[in-house]
Amino acid sequence: MRYTDFKGEKLAMLGLGTMRLPLRADGSGEVDEEAVGRMVRYAAECGINYYDTAYPYHNAKSEIIMGKALKQLPRESYFLATKYPGHQVAASYDPAATFEEQLEKCQVSYFDFYLLHNVCENSIGTYLDPRWGIVDYFLEQRRAGRIRHLGFSSHGMPDNLERFLGLYGGEMEFCQIQLNYLDWTLQDAKAKYGLLEKYGIPVWVMEPVRGGKLAHLPKEAGEKLARLRPGVSDASWAFRWLLRLPNVKMILSGMSDLEQMADNARTFGEEEPLTDEEAALLAETAESMKNSVPCTACRYCCDGCPKGLDIPLLLSLYNDMRFSPNFNIRVMVDSLDEGSRPSACVQCGKCARSCPQQIDVPKELAAFSVELEKIPNWAEMCRQREEAARKLRSNSLA
Repeated sequence: MRYTDFKGEKLAMLGLGTMRLPLRADGSGEVDEEAVGRMVRYAAECGINYYDTAYPYHNAKSEIIMGKALKQLPRESYFLATKYPGHQVAASYDPAATFEEQLEKCQVSYFDFYLLHNVCENSIGTYLDPRWGIVDYFLEQRRAGRIRHLGFSSHGMPDNLERFLGLYGGEMEFCQIQLNYLDWTLQDAKAKYGLLEKYGIPVWVMEPVRGGKLAHLPKEAGEKLARLRPGVSDASWAFRWLLRLPNVKMILSGMSDLEQMADNARTFGEEEPLTDEEAALLAETAESMKNSVPCTACRYCCDGCPKGLDIPLLLSLYNDMRFSPNFNIRVMVDSLDEGSRPSACVQCGKCARSCPQQIDVPKELAAFSVELEKIPNWAEMCRQREEAARKLRSNSLA
């Protein structure tokens, strides 16, 4: 197992993410807790010592399940990370009450690593709001030793990330971002990685295989890679690409079974760096998977737009959604003023006439608006999760 030193802590570079725990075979949608217990035991045998959970995962049950599973290991043998759900839409926020609840659910007296969950365009106002005192509260918990290391995660865009780093970069010890060889350009993860390097903040990686898409490549792409290195899994290529980045200190994988864990552990147990030829092929593979609107962000389209739309930004979000529709894209768009969303386009066509790439911009923005409506509203998702958490608390007290 590859290890890295983080402030004197010996961290396995492969961590177990718990957003995609194995489910029971009965179709109930409930987590198979016995399987989780086996995975934790096997992870420990493989040298994995970092476990990442969060308040809302698995309908607010992940922390409870991991608390039980980790009881079989000595507390000093592993690092436990969880997150404060300030990204969820709520009428009010009580970091103290939530933190105490999380300690109880995980059956621990402290967290090794604690994160502000998804500091993005839609949540940064909550994290900075003096009414809630969220950042100050968790800084105090770190001083008290109930949090050993404090950081944050973000699905936000580079400008949002830089804003938060400008305010709290000196207090944050690590940052967790979505990073893989596809999102290096698709989500401009390269710029986010560069910002974190600039501020001297180590990178924790989430979605290293893009929700499984990079673990099951298109046939032609997979065959090209196999010719370079026979017998290597598609997922292994994604992990090896990340290991080329010196500021990456932790790579979280949402492993759902022992087979995935064994393959990943094998990758992190080998010293087989990616060659320049292999890295170039992965970049080519990423481009072939995008199916994107060919915007080069020249911004000629913006000059004559009567609504002042940031068209390259909107097309970038649309490209991300075309590849993988998800609620984070809806959150990004909902964080914009109504007059700045794709639905604000008046279909005048000036942008299309000035586009060097001959993109029918009004058509693409209209299609983007239609597809956005198919993604669940974030506020409603948060309400449903809070209701599930409330029922869980009620059942626990009964």
